[in-house]
Amino acid sequence: MYLALLASSEGAAGAPMSPFEVNFGLFFWTWIVFGMLFFLLKKYAWPAILSMTEQREEAIRRHLAEAEQAHEKATALLAEQQKLLAESRTQAQAILAEAKMVSERERAAAVLKTRDEQDQLLARARREIAAEGEKARQELRREAVDLSLAAASKLIGERLSADADRKIVMDFLSTLESSH
Repeated sequence: MYLALLASSEGAAGAPMSPFEVNFGLFFWTWIVFGMLFFLLKKYAWPAILSMTEQREEAIRRHLAEAEQAHEKATALLAEQQKLLAESRTQAQAILAEAKMVSERERAAAVLKTRDEQDQLLARARREIAAEGEKARQELRREAVDLSLAAASKLIGERLSADADRKIVMDFLSTLESSH
């Protein structure tokens, strides 16, 4: 019932009853509105839309070109930085090798200097020992001479001249040392 009422109201307004029916009045006015809208869009909207689209395309091209340049620059900087890093590593290794060589030379020089100082100390100690030994021998000779003179004077019973007696004993001792 509701459908019948709806169908009768559509028929009264002049609308087609079936979706396959063509209404030429509606068809005509639709084409007129479409043509006017097309003309207005073509005259006013399309140029603005096209210019904005072209500007957008140009901006995108510019951005892509800038991005490409930035990428190339970054790649070049990366390559340069890697090269500098390799050079700095090489320099650091060379500096370390040179420092090691210098430290080895200085260590060897310090060892040599220490040996020289030890040799000098040893030579000085030997000279001092020899000098002290010679001094002790001289003192022992003097003591021996004094004892010999004292014993000889007791045997002889008189006191002889000390300097002349010493000279005689020293000469005698030196002849004994040279014969040995």
